[in-house]
Amino acid sequence: MNSRQPRKQRLFRYHAPLHVRQRFVRAHLSKELRKKLGKRSVRIHSGDGVKIIRGSFKGVSGKVTEVDLKKSIVFVDNCKRKKASGKEFLAPLALSKLVVVELSKQSAAKQEQVKSVAVKQAVVKQEPKPVEKK
Repeated sequence: MNSRQPRKQRLFRYHAPLHVRQRFVRAHLSKELRKKLGKRSVRIHSGDGVKIIRGSFKGVSGKVTEVDLKKSIVFVDNCKRKKASGKEFLAPLALSKLVVVELSKQSAAKQEQVKSVAVKQAVVKQEPKPVEKK
């Protein structure tokens, strides 16, 4: 995306294909995972453990059951609402309301990849040694 205009930004997000929308489906990591992986946020996958930090389900923890790329929402197994008929359904949650507490086993390979990238970045960020003048 090259434009800074809000209307063009919205239009880009609205018309973005699914392989681009995957980048939009990210959530912050908990402080422990942040230190461990050296990243601030990761892409959410089904099976990830999350904690809800805002809204009517605040404080509830659970596993992600479904990720909707089209709408950029997530469904968590412990967050249910009731219809007027009494039938329960999973409540849709915005990604900004979640914190990832545990990564799924499917993304274990991703964890290792993220770790190796974090180590490489840490090595690059080390300051060079000062050169002695004669």
